Amino acid sequence: MDTIKRNKDNRIDYGVILPVFLLCLIGLLSLYVALTHDPRDTNIFRGIAMQSLWYALGALVVVIIMHLDAKWLWRLTPFLYVIGLAVMLALLEYYDPTLAASTGSKNWFRFGTMTFQPSELMKIAYILMLALIITRHNVKNSLRTLKTDLLLIGKLVLATIPVLVLVKMQNDFGTMLVFLAIFAGMFLMSGISWLIVVPAIILVAVTGTAVILLVTTDFGRELLSNVGFKSYQFARIDSWLDPFHDPQGQSFQLAHALMAIGSGGMFGTGYNVSNVYVPVRESDMIFSVIGENFGFIGGAFVILLYFVLIYRMIRVCFDMNNEFYAYIATGIIMMILFHVFENIGANIGLLPLTGIPLPFISQGGSSIIGNMMGIGLILSMRYQTAKKLETRRTRRV
Repeated sequence: MDTIKRNKDNRIDYGVILPVFLLCLIGLLSLYVALTHDPRDTNIFRGIAMQSLWYALGALVVVIIMHLDAKWLWRLTPFLYVIGLAVMLALLEYYDPTLAASTGSKNWFRFGTMTFQPSELMKIAYILMLALIITRHNVKNSLRTLKTDLLLIGKLVLATIPVLVLVKMQNDFGTMLVFLAIFAGMFLMSGISWLIVVPAIILVAVTGTAVILLVTTDFGRELLSNVGFKSYQFARIDSWLDPFHDPQGQSFQLAHALMAIGSGGMFGTGYNVSNVYVPVRESDMIFSVIGENFGFIGGAFVILLYFVLIYRMIRVCFDMNNEFYAYIATGIIMMILFHVFENIGANIGLLPLTGIPLPFISQGGSSIIGNMMGIGLILSMRYQTAKKLETRRTRRV
């Protein structure tokens, strides 16, 4: 009995579970502060209870997915991808009009008092689909050439276009950036020749720089408006370039987030002490709570936890002798890494605000379940691999 229990423990990667648990705990503590000092009439108990419920459901999702082996994932992936697209398509008709009016994005379903964002789950289905495409392609084309690499890029683009089109129709620019980050990470890890990769990186860098430069001129703004840029996107870039140019208007959120984090100093103002009001603090701006209450030390500790989590996931990625698993891990790492980089970067003024939540900490069931699904997939890799090794040893005995 002890041997069986020890073998099961060896299958579980506690190096992934521990930082996730601590991040969830920090999330509850931070959410309590955000809701307590929210001038809106918020039900603190209900907010904490709902977040705890999402964490519990997320833990259940992790356990379920952890028991799915690569064969099941391989078979389910095309169905999950198609179902994800269908749900996102339905969202264009059945979105929540109240949230659409306040956020400008048609990306939420409403079920009574609960809301749900399908794109969070679509990220997982998209990662699985790209991993499936890359693995199948590499098996069929063991001899890599520029022609086969271009063919692979074509397959990846064909799987990506429907997702980006639907996200664009939902007017959710932040989520679109996450999908592009996932695509970029898996594109780089797919074995494509550097003769293609280097020009692609240069093209992205030049395009990004050009967009920033165009925003600073009237001619450029007019040009970008003609290709689909919205006024709120210009406002976010303006606030990023100069957070205090309109601290009571367009840049109110970022300016006050910077003041809150700055007031925390090295060690923070103390738990549940909030002297600066920051809008939407419970989700997009949750890091400002950590920075204000726990200071630089607290913020650095949270970043360290993410660093440990990403490191452990990278270890899993390299330890697995399974190409399909490796690409899934790459996509999940890119998804979480981009969320962390963009959210914290936006809170401290390094990047424009895009409305992206901080993984495992920000309020929101859709985000928690989506990220927990990613953690479940990571844990399933080591769990299933260790299980197969134990089965082989048992058979030999």
